[in-house]
Amino acid sequence: MALTHWGFIYTAAGAPAEGRVTVEDTGECRTVLVGVAKTEQAIPVAKQLVADGVQLIELCGGFGPIWTARILEAIDNAVPIGSVAYGPESVDGVHAIFS
Repeated sequence: MALTHWGFIYTAAGAPAEGRVTVEDTGECRTVLVGVAKTEQAIPVAKQLVADGVQLIELCGGFGPIWTARILEAIDNAVPIGSVAYGPESVDGVHAIFS
């Protein structure tokens, strides 16, 4: 099975509660990018992505392992969920951005 439809949820200050949606469609693969202001807003977004037929969801690094697990549980493991991770060489830079 080829990947033809997936979603990426990221955090973005000022995004509306229902998410700011951008779609990239190559004709062979549809990517739905959704920005949310708060991590908890990703739960209904993820549920909607699943209802819309995505095959997998990726989360930005701002969600971390706890929110990744919560969102996976909220969608009843309907599709795989992965998350971006930062290596030790990037920790100081990420901390500077988000602190």
